[in-house]
Amino acid sequence: MNFKEELLKLNIELSDEASSRFDLYYKRLIAVNEVMNLTAITEEQEVYNKHFLDSLMIVKALDLNKEFTLCDVGSGAGFPSIPLSIVSNNAKVTIIDALNKRIKFLNDLILELGLKNVIALHERAEDYAKIKREFFDVTTARAVARLNILSELCLPLTKVGGYFIAMKGQGGNEEIKEAFKGIEILGGHVEKVISLELPDSAGARDIIIIKKIKETPQKYPRAFAKIKERPL
Repeated sequence: MNFKEELLKLNIELSDEASSRFDLYYKRLIAVNEVMNLTAITEEQEVYNKHFLDSLMIVKALDLNKEFTLCDVGSGAGFPSIPLSIVSNNAKVTIIDALNKRIKFLNDLILELGLKNVIALHERAEDYAKIKREFFDVTTARAVARLNILSELCLPLTKVGGYFIAMKGQGGNEEIKEAFKGIEILGGHVEKVISLELPDSAGARDIIIIKKIKETPQKYPRAFAKIKERPL
């Protein structure tokens, strides 16, 4: 796989500066991964394909020519938020994660990469929704939990007229059936699913695009234990 060529298919022209940032990102990810569990994928080509390129598939659901605010819920090692921040100055990104050591890794990384358009905060989504309720143009989550759980974590953070973009492996339509009622209760409407294949037989992906069409009732989100025990 040629990373630059694949990005051109997404209408992203990779500058030398951005290319250097991805190189540094890979090196920092692998170095820190030796002492902290960030990823099971460590071979360079696979990281570029299954993490960096996969993360940037989100641009199929975004207009990078316009400024927008985005909250990445449960970002882990920074996917998709850090790759997006590297290629787009129009994205104003907030990363939240419940594990403080991951946030420390991300803040160190953001500083090292010299990124000015992204911040990482040690927050749980259900608590952060009390501070930034219906604030973001876009919320996203990649491989964090099933859609019926993610919807209650992400839709309360999404402004009316904005979008919750769930990045899933194959089987997105099955998860939609399971989560459909809850999505409606939370003020969302499933607009479309983008199905795609990563290069080099790296697997199929579904990007689920949910539009926020009305305010989320105040009683949501519930405490995470309740969300997990009894999804809507």
